[in-house]
Amino acid sequence: MIVGTAGHIDHGKTTLTRALTGVDTDRLKEEKARGISIELGYAYAPLPGGARLGVIDVPGHEKFIRTMASGVTGIDLALLVVAADDGIMPQTREHLAILELLGVRRACVALTKIDRADAVRLVQVEADVEALLAGTPFAGAPMFPTAATMPGDPGVAALLAYLDGAAASLTAQGEARLFRLGVDRVFTVSGQGTVVTGTALAGRVAVGDLLQLAPGGQQARVRAIHAQGRAADTGQAGERLALNLAGVAKDDVERGSWVVAPDIGECSERVDAVLSLLPDAPALASWAPLHVHIGAAHHTAHLVPLEGEQLAPGSRARVQLVFDAPLHAMPGDRFVVRNAQATQTIGGGVVLDPFGPARKRRSPARLAWLDALAAWLEIGDAARLVDASLAGLAVSSLVRLSGLAPEALRLPDSFLRLPLAGGDSLLVAPAMLAPLEARVLDGLATWHARQPDEPGLELWRLKRMVAPELPDAIWSALVARMLDAGSLARSGASLRLPSHSVALTPAEEAMAARLLPALQAGRYDPPWVRDLGHKYKLPEDTVRALLRKLARAGQLHQVVHDLFYHPVPLAELARIVAELPDAQAANFRDATGLGRKRAIQILEFFDRVGYTRRVRNTHLPRPQASWPEPTAAPAAPAATSAPPGG
Repeated sequence: MIVGTAGHIDHGKTTLTRALTGVDTDRLKEEKARGISIELGYAYAPLPGGARLGVIDVPGHEKFIRTMASGVTGIDLALLVVAADDGIMPQTREHLAILELLGVRRACVALTKIDRADAVRLVQVEADVEALLAGTPFAGAPMFPTAATMPGDPGVAALLAYLDGAAASLTAQGEARLFRLGVDRVFTVSGQGTVVTGTALAGRVAVGDLLQLAPGGQQARVRAIHAQGRAADTGQAGERLALNLAGVAKDDVERGSWVVAPDIGECSERVDAVLSLLPDAPALASWAPLHVHIGAAHHTAHLVPLEGEQLAPGSRARVQLVFDAPLHAMPGDRFVVRNAQATQTIGGGVVLDPFGPARKRRSPARLAWLDALAAWLEIGDAARLVDASLAGLAVSSLVRLSGLAPEALRLPDSFLRLPLAGGDSLLVAPAMLAPLEARVLDGLATWHARQPDEPGLELWRLKRMVAPELPDAIWSALVARMLDAGSLARSGASLRLPSHSVALTPAEEAMAARLLPALQAGRYDPPWVRDLGHKYKLPEDTVRALLRKLARAGQLHQVVHDLFYHPVPLAELARIVAELPDAQAANFRDATGLGRKRAIQILEFFDRVGYTRRVRNTHLPRPQASWPEPTAAPAAPAATSAPPGG
């Protein structure tokens, strides 16, 4: 169990810690010379019930509030220390506010120096402390009068017995999540290298594990572990750990850094959060500068309200904090804010999204996402986040938000899993597809009404019209789902409503029966309209009109004016483009045997219909794009000879 002290300077926190554990936590010469704590002190001792007690002794001076805030992050219980002679003092109140803001919910009180106060004074201080705690989560906290300088003090013994019982009632929390440790001290050990210490907020770590610094990104191997002051092979959430890291230098790490599992090491400069201001805080307008204490880190940031234009004293609202440098945070992390001069604690809050956007941060969709994150923090069901993701949610993003490994997410089988680059996958809730399907059907209905002679729209042109913001992976899955369900139909490369068709007259069908095999036989270099007219003794205008109608029906593709390709050879050309390591005009020309001009025409056609996109001189297939294979049987045997140039 980790206990953190809190209280005003010179109220006896260090003396009480020594009486409980036998360890003097003032290790610096300056601390011993001045008689005050400057840095965090750590002490460990076995408890009678078998648990191991860790005490974090925090400074009480107002100049060291930053150190105090880092010390109480991740503690199991707060030990509020109030001297019987002084009573409640300014840092007593400020430390109490910080404990509340950081989400500490268990506390006990030590009344120290009772040998310096008479019975009347002691009763008065007890009443004052009870009144101070009333209305806080610590109301009714047990109180222990102590005289820590006296050997065998019964008050210290009673406090130790209470801590032993509290440790026995603790349940393991956060072990299922990926490992996180906030660094509050870093040093080197001769012959061993860099050592970092901190409280493990989540997960487990073992000797040999690979961890990552955040921010920074350097990866390090765990060479050795001390847990709760003793050598160990593993450490876990809730323990004070010292990690000997191989692969990083002392200068790579500082107080406030995090050592985390690599899957959650990404950092950001924008954090969306819920911020609560204390009643005596000043009003905060947009872009107000703040000092933010999160974990063991101290950052400066600017405030952007997401609800209204400013925050009033005592209010609670969603905000975005824009930091001066990237930082690591997770949903649910608590933080404390101080004013621009860092002289007053004015509030604190809870992180909702550690990756806030720079634009559209107040949009309805964005605020709905923050609602979903807040609900998830209450319930703990990761599926809620996928349900709220209009554009789907990558598994890697869900891992980063939840802190859970992919195999621990326990998501419903009904979620669609679409493959992404790098072995990642995109999760889509089926309910999110219904409004998208309606947009597709409405868009096609409008197109058919305007262009009744057109067969439909190519896959990626339709996307640009109805869902340009949708990730390609979801778009491809959505269309495949609709085709399987029969709510969409395909004519060649075009998508249409099943009720829409382009009909040919009997004369046109007879003419098409001659023209289509000729175009397929031409393979990569089909005859032009004039050549077909000359061969079959037909007017060019008649041939042109029929071929355009066949293209609208999806039976042909018009690459340029008066040049039409049969679906079978065009599908072959699409495969060639996809297989080329660098689909430039010269490479495509060589792979097909076509002339440069024709190669460019075909590549530009693929760009135009959305199968590829041009990046400088290369035509790259879109990540989720695929060229539809012809479904009808060939009208004539495909040519087997090499395609002609020209």
